[in-house]
Amino acid sequence: MSDEQVIMQLISQGGSARSNSIEAIRKARERDLKASELLMQKAHDDLVKAHNLQTKLLQKEVNGQGKAPTLLMVHAQDHLMNAMTVNDLAKEIIAILSSKEIKDDL
Repeated sequence: MSDEQVIMQLISQGGSARSNSIEAIRKARERDLKASELLMQKAHDDLVKAHNLQTKLLQKEVNGQGKAPTLLMVHAQDHLMNAMTVNDLAKEIIAILSSKEIKDDL
């Protein structure tokens, strides 16, 4: 797989993880915690795939085979970092929404 293909996969996996995390929050708001949990698992799986792709690029760079950063690579990194942040926040929001004390007040 070329570097450009890896970069496009990073964008795709990051976007999917972010979307699943946001949808998981929505499902938690609807009190569908099973669906929320499944979406968070999908988001986690996407983030793991993206991390593995990122690691391959980093290993190439460490081994002297890296290329100069491109705008596309910066864009991919931005997508991935955004997805990771949204996922972290989704975990916290879902925990709040699913807590007994908060649930009764909604």
